[in-house]
Amino acid sequence: MRGPPFLARARHRFARGRHGPSGNRGLGVYIRSAALRGFRSTVGELGGDGARFARAAGLEVSALDSDDELIPEQAVATALEVAAHELRCPDLGLRMATRQDITMLGSLAVALQHSPTLGDALECTSRYLFVHSRSLTLTLGDDPAGEPGTGALLYGPATSAGPVQGTDCGLGFVHRTIGFLCGGPYGLRGVELPYRPAAPLSAHEAFFGAPVHIGRVQGYAALRLPRTLLHRPTGRVNANLRRLALAYLDEQAQGVTDTVTARVRAAIQESLATGSASTRTVASLLALHPRTLQRHLEAEGTTFGALLDDVRRHTARRLLLTTALPIGQIAALLGFAEQSALSRAARRWWNASPRRVRAEGASAGE
Repeated sequence: MRGPPFLARARHRFARGRHGPSGNRGLGVYIRSAALRGFRSTVGELGGDGARFARAAGLEVSALDSDDELIPEQAVATALEVAAHELRCPDLGLRMATRQDITMLGSLAVALQHSPTLGDALECTSRYLFVHSRSLTLTLGDDPAGEPGTGALLYGPATSAGPVQGTDCGLGFVHRTIGFLCGGPYGLRGVELPYRPAAPLSAHEAFFGAPVHIGRVQGYAALRLPRTLLHRPTGRVNANLRRLALAYLDEQAQGVTDTVTARVRAAIQESLATGSASTRTVASLLALHPRTLQRHLEAEGTTFGALLDDVRRHTARRLLLTTALPIGQIAALLGFAEQSALSRAARRWWNASPRRVRAEGASAGE
């Protein structure tokens, strides 16, 4: 690495470039740490130290070993770029993509795997990708080559300046996920990149198994695929599992706005099971001082404690009524140290024990 000036330039570049079409900046521009899956092992094989690169980008090292921390997207992009530069590995993003699979999408992965057709899966991804990242988008557009019967699956944002490694990794993951859902090769016609990749084009063409073109699509990277692919069945479908997954995703989608309250609520939801849903942790995820976070929430008429309690209450009811998980396990998923803490909270919320809430919900057909 070229020292602090290079790192500063990388951070500035991605602070300007990693925002979605809505122009989200600052608060809430985060991604689940699953995006870093494979980073530590890939870097290690190249003789590098993933933890050092993470710290250099301003990330907690714990993010390398967890899928569900909320971390700044620009920090992820910076970590990949700095590692690729220092280790002289221009195809780092593609290498990481080979270590990632659909499970990194969490609840969204369940909905995708049990979608009747690939078109249903893509529509579901487009609607709920915010669960994984607030700025990434995946939409179907016209084929830049104008080939009849062909469409372009647009992945963004991506510009002529990058982020090169992050986009390589993300587009590679989408390609591999489609192959997984289709049970193998799916007739990819070509790949579109808005930038010239750091690695030779031959590396990308070998990875994707298709020609790669530069500069025909702006603002996105794209996979050119046959439109008939949208009707291809994905395999065995469990309608009940898909229904539960979609219900959970819908619950997360309700009221998503750019308010600090909404972002804190989302951060709490993601952090509950780790036992780290504290004011300090959530403030760190949103790049705020804890006192600043509290002032924002007070201005919006709420407090961190009230939001934590509300998220726990909604999550507890969902888990009690839609799963058969033991009460103790539900307590742990809510971040309670003991089952008795959940019991006390349930009596305060509903004047009933968790078991009674579950039993009454079953008898009422909820």
